[in-house]
Amino acid sequence: MTSERTRRRMVDRLRENGISDEVILQAMNTIPRHLFIEEALASRAYDDVSLPIGSGQTISRPLTVARSCELARNRTSLTRVLEIGTGCGYQAAVLSQIANEVYSIERIGSLLGSARVRLRNLKCHNVRVKHADGSSGLESLFPLDAIIIAAGAVDLPEHLIELLAENGRLIVPLGKDKQFLTEVIKLGSGQELITHEEVSFVPFLSGVVVK
Repeated sequence: MTSERTRRRMVDRLRENGISDEVILQAMNTIPRHLFIEEALASRAYDDVSLPIGSGQTISRPLTVARSCELARNRTSLTRVLEIGTGCGYQAAVLSQIANEVYSIERIGSLLGSARVRLRNLKCHNVRVKHADGSSGLESLFPLDAIIIAAGAVDLPEHLIELLAENGRLIVPLGKDKQFLTEVIKLGSGQELITHEEVSFVPFLSGVVVK
């Protein structure tokens, strides 16, 4: 269940479900998802489901990760990307395959520590992780080609949109009663919003948790 053949089957399902960017598909095929979850759940690592990773958090389903990355890349080269919500580190590892520089922040200290070890073991040397949240203090990262938020927001995080380069994209699960994967494109002093499929994420919270 953790073989390369199993991973290829996951990629085939992603392709069948509309992921067409071969760069994204290759990244998903390269990164071993089973290394980012508990050994007891390894048999489900390549199913299209979210799985618990502790501290009330989950690893997103492969289709959601692939879709978020595909929207962020938009079939262009990515120099600098920010991920908010490192979690177990899986999406950051996928992003390491498609961007030159990846910055990932996580508010829960225990999750960040484990993710840092996994990313180091996989030699994802272009990923930098930090114990923080997404509420402020990120101005030094401007300009960003893309931002992916792995948590559900009720309102658009305008302070993050300001960090985007022209035509940069913010990918965020947005909504109050229902969440929809939303693509925000920065255009001059304005923005364009494109709503995609319904998703389900833990809420976007401020503040940090030490353990």
